[in-house]
Amino acid sequence: MFQWEMWFSGGGVRAHFQDTCSRPVQNLRAGRLRRTGTQKLRVSRRSTDFEVSMVQIDLLAPDAPAATRAPHPLWACGFRPFFLVAAIFAVVAVPWWATIFARGLSVATGWSALSWHGHEMIFGFALAVIAGFLLTAVQNWTKGVTAQGPWLMALVALWVAGRVAMSGVWEPGILGAILDLSFVPALAVAIGRPLRATKNRRNYAFVAMLGALFVMNLLMHLASLGAPVGGERLWLLASLDLVVVMMLVVGGRVIPMFTSNATGVAVRKPTWLEKALVTFVGLSIASQIALGLGAQSLRWVAIASSALAGVAVIARMVGWGTRATLKVPLLWVLHAGHAWIGVGFLLRAAAYLWPQVSSAMATHAITVGAVGMLTLGMMARVALGHTGRPLKAHASLGWAFALLGVAALGRTFLPMIAPALLAGAWPGYYVGFVSFSAALWAVAFLIYAVVYLPVLTRPRVDGRPG
Repeated sequence: MFQWEMWFSGGGVRAHFQDTCSRPVQNLRAGRLRRTGTQKLRVSRRSTDFEVSMVQIDLLAPDAPAATRAPHPLWACGFRPFFLVAAIFAVVAVPWWATIFARGLSVATGWSALSWHGHEMIFGFALAVIAGFLLTAVQNWTKGVTAQGPWLMALVALWVAGRVAMSGVWEPGILGAILDLSFVPALAVAIGRPLRATKNRRNYAFVAMLGALFVMNLLMHLASLGAPVGGERLWLLASLDLVVVMMLVVGGRVIPMFTSNATGVAVRKPTWLEKALVTFVGLSIASQIALGLGAQSLRWVAIASSALAGVAVIARMVGWGTRATLKVPLLWVLHAGHAWIGVGFLLRAAAYLWPQVSSAMATHAITVGAVGMLTLGMMARVALGHTGRPLKAHASLGWAFALLGVAALGRTFLPMIAPALLAGAWPGYYVGFVSFSAALWAVAFLIYAVVYLPVLTRPRVDGRPG
């Protein structure tokens, strides 16, 4: 329904619509118009002609905001740029680290090379994937906007600035530390605003975990500057444990759901087991930090809680229908990644008891195995689902998942079994294994980057925004 309306000072006038009809318009007064369209007409009053504009009013439609130009698809939703930069970073950073390790090079950060490598894999690679996931998931949970267009560009630019500052080519200094530290608070604000606006208290924990990651990163920087806050490695491992907690929370929600939706199997999630898992993982993390600060009396608490956490992680998968996923790459990669968390906790406990098991084995079971496979699997699935595509992996993605699994096995277990077999014949076997695993990792993420570049940079195939 439309009405033609004009406000004009003076008495009665007669208006003539040149292309529609003639009608009298009386007692028009000066006023204000909302423009949805214009129409030229001629107004006659006494002997003088005036040409004015009539305004078309839509009486049924509510006031609409001014039209805004849609952003390029790459900047339409958080997963798009962050999954892409995470994949590129994975392809470049890990081989770069393997080169540094093989040649005994140093990095100009003021940190040890190992601490720098670990920091960049957590606060560079893993955090980019976490950012892409949370910006997308929170938008889905709240139906509000987290970051898109220029704001999303700024967030990505902040992440890139942190990586440049921490590249190891020069001393980051205070400015570099600020750039590196700024990304997590910015991400927390981006997801926190819609969560708060919608009172989505169930997911406030993600903002809290981001806050804890910021504190761990700050402590690492302070330790590198000589502050008496403990060593860099202590807070590096604590940061990794926080990432593990995020993976356990998200994995516990989505892996059973994805499995049930795709295979039809009935999944089980016993409440008592979930509570036990929270208890054991919490004790393991707390005791690890306490041991790092010198509380050696908690050694057996760390051993027991880590072992029980590993058992609980694997036990929770018993009711998830893992067997039904073996022919579905987008599912089995998630199950495998989750299982690696359990393996990592078990190896962490074993490292206290047997010299043949090193703490590095536990760390790489979690990083290469769990973080690598879960991030690659989620990046593949989320990108398909949120661009309107069928949830079916490209054939090459199955190979990427398999290569990453081999990289995790090699990086975790070969250093334990190789000394007895290769020490005499191949003195440099350890460096060789590191380089081999790094190459497989890089190829896996390169496959993702190549296959998903058009997916991440083109509009949704169903025409919906995002």
